[in-house]
Amino acid sequence: MSQEAPFRFELQAHSGAARAGLLSTPRGPVPTPCFMPVGTRGSVKGISPRELREVGSRLVLANTYHLMLRPGEQLVAEHGGLPGFTGYPGPFLTDSGGFQVLSLGALRRIEERGVFFRSHLDGQPVLLTPERSVQVQQALGADLIMAFDECPPYPAEASYLRPSLERTLRWLERCLQVPPKPDQALFGIVQGGTDLELREVSLRETVAMGLAGYAIGGLAVGESKEEMYRTLAWTAPRLPGDRPRYLMGVGHPEDLVAASALGIDLFDCVYPTRTGRFGYALTDAGRLNLRSSACRSQLGPVDPSCDCETCRSFSRAYLAHLIHAGELLAPRAISLHNLRYLHRLMERVRSAIAQGALRAWAESWGEAYFGAAPPTWFCAAVRAA
Repeated sequence: MSQEAPFRFELQAHSGAARAGLLSTPRGPVPTPCFMPVGTRGSVKGISPRELREVGSRLVLANTYHLMLRPGEQLVAEHGGLPGFTGYPGPFLTDSGGFQVLSLGALRRIEERGVFFRSHLDGQPVLLTPERSVQVQQALGADLIMAFDECPPYPAEASYLRPSLERTLRWLERCLQVPPKPDQALFGIVQGGTDLELREVSLRETVAMGLAGYAIGGLAVGESKEEMYRTLAWTAPRLPGDRPRYLMGVGHPEDLVAASALGIDLFDCVYPTRTGRFGYALTDAGRLNLRSSACRSQLGPVDPSCDCETCRSFSRAYLAHLIHAGELLAPRAISLHNLRYLHRLMERVRSAIAQGALRAWAESWGEAYFGAAPPTWFCAAVRAA
């Protein structure tokens, strides 16, 4: 399609179902598998654009619904789009607002023409249609934009899921009717909950539209890991092999490893910064609780193998002191480490794929991370690599 001209996705290595590649965008290349930090309102919480680049961020997510309400997409457009407005010069992906259809369920009404929201800011009515969602994302100037969809709740019966995904397919057709911008690529979203028959319908119809990339939505919304990975293992290999595959809203370390093994290329989640604000640091041995009394006397860094500024500069004891003293440096420093940890994790995943050895690496990593036999769902996923 013409909308894909400035974009190129090149697969460079395989390790079983896992893939390493390079997604070229107008604002720079993105090596995959890649984790995207979440800057919902145009900012990854507490982290400056310079710090994002220093820790290895190559693609950042921002949210259509929130930026449409405040400060408004026209102001962002007047700054030259999200890079000019935020100061982060790299590529952006924008969520369509579809997740807010789930998360703001008490403040919205779904109709065929779109979703009526009662603004969480001032209670004013807001109508978000597929056309409006694409137009806002165009004004925001993101490189990768998402079709407007409904992320259904869990659990949900087929009697709810089928009309929902059929409406999402009709909304996708309407998204495609908005004249595209040559420097943006539109991704479709496969829905269907954990019902594989409905997933097949959604996948078949979405892929038939010939889009630049495909996302898997409606997972990590309350279902068990076993249900999530059963659905993911069925869906991922059926997506086109020459287009990027994006698993929406997933970013725990174990999920990045397991889903990469199944062939996922892009991830996003608030997990690293949210956990950082609560005093938890990510390590290969699992989450480290820096609020614990044990950390108050530990002189070593959070992770001796980590090259982030936090681990180079601060001890566990100092970070624990900052937390208990209520100092703002604590959540920032821990969030920086957590972001760098996930980016380093993706670097190691890509390296293992390039060597054709992701399964062996992931099994070893899983044993250390879980501190015991890894769970069945994790083992089943990494066997695909």
